[in-house]
This record gives sequence, structure tokens and C-alpha cells, in this order.
Amino acid sequence: MLEIRASSDRGHANFGWLQSNHSFSFGNYYDPKQLGFSDLLVINDDRVKPGKGFDTHGHRDMEIFSYVLEGALEHKDSMGTGSVIRPGDVQMMSAGTGIRHSEFNHSREELVHFLQIWIVPDQKGVVPRYQQQHFSDADKRGKLRLIISPDGRDGSLSVYQDTRVYAGLFDGEETQDFSLPEDRYAYLHVARGSIEVNGQVLTTGDGARIRHEPLLSFSHGRDAEVLLFDLRPNELALVS
Repeated sequence: MLEIRASSDRGHANFGWLQSNHSFSFGNYYDPKQLGFSDLLVINDDRVKPGKGFDTHGHRDMEIFSYVLEGALEHKDSMGTGSVIRPGDVQMMSAGTGIRHSEFNHSREELVHFLQIWIVPDQKGVVPRYQQQHFSDADKRGKLRLIISPDGRDGSLSVYQDTRVYAGLFDGEETQDFSLPEDRYAYLHVARGSIEVNGQVLTTGDGARIRHEPLLSFSHGRDAEVLLFDLRPNELALVS
């Protein structure tokens, strides 16, 4: 079963320098029916104006990754990491015992558009770590490419949770079938374009909780970029 949530139903925040759409409850947006799904807690679709960004702030015991769609995102943290994240790059930060970081639009001229995603870890108090990896369009063209996994296999980034994240690009006749084990859930986020999944059409910003679907068939993409989360069969993200 695909339980689709339309892009227009997401929460929205407008801070002038930041436009953000929230797939799940976040900040001043609260919906008791949208408190995450399995270990997936946050998907924020952020657009930050040139030269603006998030001042230094802290996190603990959370797996946080950024997926840039347009522009360039500059990152600095208390581990001494300094980097710029561009389209195709995936950044993963395990906050563990505590980390402080800032994120800014690297450009003084162009908008940066990125997804910030939080996954609840399966262990607390780990040593903070930072990872970044580039996945080319060719890696994702017409298929779902593993970008995050518990063991970092196939060049993916490691996460402290029984979660796997795939990214794919689909257009025209490109198709992909994805087998989902009986004891797993999934969540689909359409970052851009449109895609048909098991006969249902999803467009930019749409999401879908997926339960009891042994096979997911992706087809009829129109400049589509998608993220698929392979998750434990829990209904809510449990944070303690």
C-alpha cells in the first residue's frame, strides 16, 4: 500500500532568507499524524538565499544528512570539518555525543536548494563523525543507487541505524523494479519532476509511506529525482 502525502499538505516556514517545506513535524509546524515514519524523523526541503544560512548550533544523538539539488551549501563544524556540498554530493553527520555546526549558502548570487534529513540512530553516545561522498548522475540514471547503509557497502555512507537510502534519476522510458522484503517498510520522497510508482503518479515534493508492497515499479519519469528509504516496520520515529 502506498499512502501518498501531497506536496501541498506539507508544513511551510518562511523566514525571508529561508523557505522550508516540512514533510514531518518540525519547528513551529506540528501535526500529530506526521511525527516521522519508522526511523525517519525529518525531511526539510530548504531554499536559502545567497549569502544566508544557519548560524552555529548544536545536535546530539541524531544522524543528519544533506542532499543538494541546486547551488552549493557550505558546512563548518566543531570537528574542524569545512566543506562545500554541491549537486550529487551527499553529506552525513553523526552527531553522537554532541557536535556544533553551521550551514550557509556558499554563493553570494545563487539560491541553494537542498534536503536536510534526520534519521534516529540505533545507539547513543557515539563519537561524532562526518562523511561526504559524490554520486554522479550516471550512478543514478535509470536506477536506484544505494547512497546510505548501515555498513557503508558499495561506496555508500554509513549510518547508525538499520536504514538504507537510495537515490535515482528517471526520465522517459527508464524503469526500475525494487524488491522490498515482507518485514520492511519504505518511504519515497520525490525531490523533483514526476514519477509513476505501482501505477500512482507522484510529483515534486510528494511523499509516500509504503507498507506491504513486495515490489515497487518505477516508470514514466519526467525529469524525476527520487529518494527511497528502506526502513524497519515501525509506524513512528521514536526519539528518547
